[in-house]
Formats: sequence, structure tokens, C-alpha cells
Amino acid sequence: MTFEELVFYFFSAILVFAATMVVFIKKPVHAALYLVLAFFSSAGVWLLLDAEFLAVTLVLVYVGAVMVLFLFVVMMLDINLAPLKEGFARYLPAGILIGLVVLAELAFVFLGDYFGPEQYPNPGHHPADYSNTAELGSKLYTEYFLAFELAAVILLVAIIAAIVLTLRPKRWSKYVSPEEQVSITRKGRVKLVDPKADKD
Repeated sequence: MTFEELVFYFFSAILVFAATMVVFIKKPVHAALYLVLAFFSSAGVWLLLDAEFLAVTLVLVYVGAVMVLFLFVVMMLDINLAPLKEGFARYLPAGILIGLVVLAELAFVFLGDYFGPEQYPNPGHHPADYSNTAELGSKLYTEYFLAFELAAVILLVAIIAAIVLTLRPKRWSKYVSPEEQVSITRKGRVKLVDPKADKD
């Protein structure tokens, strides 16, 4: 076994462990931190495939921006998990059905001709003047341009949904209705006080 294979199995084991903890851990903040660990492990796997741009983008964009935003949203929403757990038995049949479908798909991949070293040979190392950034850009903005634009629209919808979820009416808000401001009269706006009466 070569050193590159050892590094690959090391990062893969950490990635599988972190992804499993994201699903099964109870606290959302801890799940987000395990997801950060999964992103770092994925970046290590990308580095082994000579995809430096994807590895750096994964760390800078997802870990440095998206996960920080996700943590802020989780902390601002203050999700109460008790009501979510109450309806667990109601959604159990649907969950079992989806789980069986996923297991059938995995069995189809592993038992079919879609899995194995002969189907995915080692891509090998590229020459020194190879730019994976230029290769990714040429694929992204030509062959996968429609999927790229659809992903941008989905992210925009997710941003709007996060803003709507965090905007809750607060009792201590100093918001004044524009209708009340327009319909107010002089008597309601100005209060005349007699200073002599206050002295007495």
C-alpha cells in the first residue's frame, strides 16, 4: 500500500465518521461542527486528485462562509427540538420507505457494473502547466451552464427563506405604522402643558 493510499483511507475514514455524526448527533451546533470536519476531509480527498481549486474553494466558501452563516441561523432560530420529536412515530412509515429506496439504490450500484476499480481507473497526475481552474470553468460555463444557473436560483431562494424565518415580530420593537402617522391630528401630535399648573 502506497503513502497516497494511506492518506486517502485516513481522510475517507474521518469523512465517513464526521458525516455519520452529523446525522445522528442531537445538538444542531455540534452537527454543524462535524460537518465542518467533513468538509475539511473532503478537501483533503480533492487535493489527492490534483483538484487544488476545488479543495481551497470547499474550505474558503463552505467552511469559511456557508457554515458560519448556518451556525448563525441555527443560533438565531433557537429551534425547540421537543415538538419535532413528538411527531416521530407519525413520519416513521415514510422514513422506512425512503430508507428502503436508498438501500435498493445502493445495492443496485454496488452489485451492478457501476462500482469497482475497473470502472473508475486512476486518473493519474497532470503535467505542471495543467490548470484545473480553467478546466472547471470551461465545463461549468459551457456544458453545465443551465445547472449552474439553477443552483444560483436555489441558493437565492434559500437566502430569502432564511431571512423570512429570522424576522419574527418582537414586542420591544419601536416600529410605527405609516397609517397611524398619516392619520394623526395636531391634537394627537402636540401636547400643550401649562407650566404654572405643574408648579402647583
